[in-house]
Amino acid sequence: MKKKQSPIGLIIVLLVTAAVILLFRHFRIKDFNIISAGVLLTSSQPKGMDYTRLLYKYHLATIVNVRSRSEHRERNWYNEEIIWVRNNGVNYLELPVKRGNYFPDNQTQEQFLAIMADRNNLPVLLHGSGDNKRVAMLVAVWLRKSQGYSLEKTLETIKKIIDDREPTNAEIEFISNLTKDN
Repeated sequence: MKKKQSPIGLIIVLLVTAAVILLFRHFRIKDFNIISAGVLLTSSQPKGMDYTRLLYKYHLATIVNVRSRSEHRERNWYNEEIIWVRNNGVNYLELPVKRGNYFPDNQTQEQFLAIMADRNNLPVLLHGSGDNKRVAMLVAVWLRKSQGYSLEKTLETIKKIIDDREPTNAEIEFISNLTKDN
C-alpha cells in the first residue's frame, strides 16, 4: 500500500524558493558592474536598498546620472535619489547624454573626465536607465582617454555593460576615434 504524500512539504519548498528569489532580487543592483574597484561603478537606476548597499559596501562618493531633466519626470526615481544623496553626504551630478544619439559630445567627455580626475569624487557610480549605451560610451571615454586602454580591451569591458552583445560598427568607430583627439 502506497502512502499518500502530504502537500505541506511541497508548499514549504515553494515558499523557501520564492523567498530566496525575492531576497536575491531585492539585494541585486540591476546591470551592476565594477569597472575599476574603488573608482568607477556602473548600473541601471538604483532603487530602495541599492543605495545603502552602494554606500556601505562600495563606499560610494558620487552618483553621475546620464539622463536629461525631461527623463526625470518619467518615474519617481529622481526624488528618491536626491533625498538619499542629501541624507548620506553623497555628491550628485547630472551629465545628460541624449537618448537617441548616445555618443557623448566633446564637452560632455571633458566634464566626465574632470569628474573622474577629482579624487574627492571617487568612487563614482555612473548610471542611466535600462538603456546602458550612454553609460557604456562614457566608460569607453574614460578607459581610452584617461586609463590608456587599447581598443580591444575597451570593447571587452563595455560589452559587459551592454548586456554581452557585440558593439555596433558605430560604437566601435566612436571608441576607436577617442584617442585620435589627444
